[in-house]
Amino acid sequence: MTVASSAAAPRAAAPAPPPTPAPTPAPRPLTATPADAGRDPGTAAAPDIVATIGATPLVALDRLFPPDRFQVHGKCERFNPGGSIKDRAARSMIEHALATGELVPGVSTVVESSSGNLGIALAQLCNFYRLGLICVVDPRTTAHNTAIMRAYGATVEVVDRDPETGEYLPARLRRVRELLRTVPDAHWPDQYGNEYNALAHHHTMREICEALPKAPDYLFLAAGTTGTLRGCAEYIAAEGLPTRVVAVDAVGSVIFGPPEPWERGHRRTIPGHGAAVVPPLLRPGLAERVVKVTDRDCVRGCRSLLAEESILAGGSSGAVVAALLDAASWIGPGATCVAILPDAGDRYLDTIYSDAWVESRFG
Repeated sequence: MTVASSAAAPRAAAPAPPPTPAPTPAPRPLTATPADAGRDPGTAAAPDIVATIGATPLVALDRLFPPDRFQVHGKCERFNPGGSIKDRAARSMIEHALATGELVPGVSTVVESSSGNLGIALAQLCNFYRLGLICVVDPRTTAHNTAIMRAYGATVEVVDRDPETGEYLPARLRRVRELLRTVPDAHWPDQYGNEYNALAHHHTMREICEALPKAPDYLFLAAGTTGTLRGCAEYIAAEGLPTRVVAVDAVGSVIFGPPEPWERGHRRTIPGHGAAVVPPLLRPGLAERVVKVTDRDCVRGCRSLLAEESILAGGSSGAVVAALLDAASWIGPGATCVAILPDAGDRYLDTIYSDAWVESRFG
């Protein structure tokens, strides 16, 4: 705002000094297991937005799955501040790297591959901790998701399919490695191989067990990087729980072995589960059963969850729900099941919840 002077003889004002740059905030105090800290939903106020990651609600899905047969609860990860379960892994990986000095606020740039949700989670955390971020995505990542990343200050690069495999993930990883060679002070969290991705989900499983009278009989979760799968399965084994883990994978994915002949003509367009490369985090025996679902199954699961429970969930949530809808033949009467619902559906309004898109994709 300009203020007029009342002096009799006007004179040129001296140039204003340049503004002093805001200091780079130091990272929040870190604990030995940062992502396991969680938050207490009973506290009046959180110290910052990062502290609100975790402690997501567990909701009975009795309308979609009548409890007279078996009971299903949904772990609603959309209530994390970045909108998905990937907030947990992002916080765990970034805070560990800050604690060890691998990342330096105001200096380091995080470089990572993502199909969407991890990119958003990293964008929020990197903005908070004053870190640069270059996120490598592919055309399946929605314009809505890339806009969120850019709003947080991230640079987003889009790559096309790998010419040798016809898949996106190998191309994304190749671009990440190129950036690591050329970007000063670059750091790759590597969600596919970072142990702190899996460690974050020890707490996810602990939250589930603490919310129920006893450990669930079955845990249904979507497999992608396999961080959630490994972390929950490790917690179950360490605590000696009777919970059986059901991994939900995409048709055509190679996570649990080469695709069967009937899968080879299927191309995934819904991100969030499945992979074209076996994740280094995967270990044998983590899941008792693997269920593969199609994109059409994901749409069916999402729309059923919305119609019956009024929960607007994302694609991999639909995959998990579809697997549960088809599981009545082998789940015993009276069993308790938990379905991890990784994200919200507002990022899929132009695809899964668009009648025009569904019609064009499936006829």
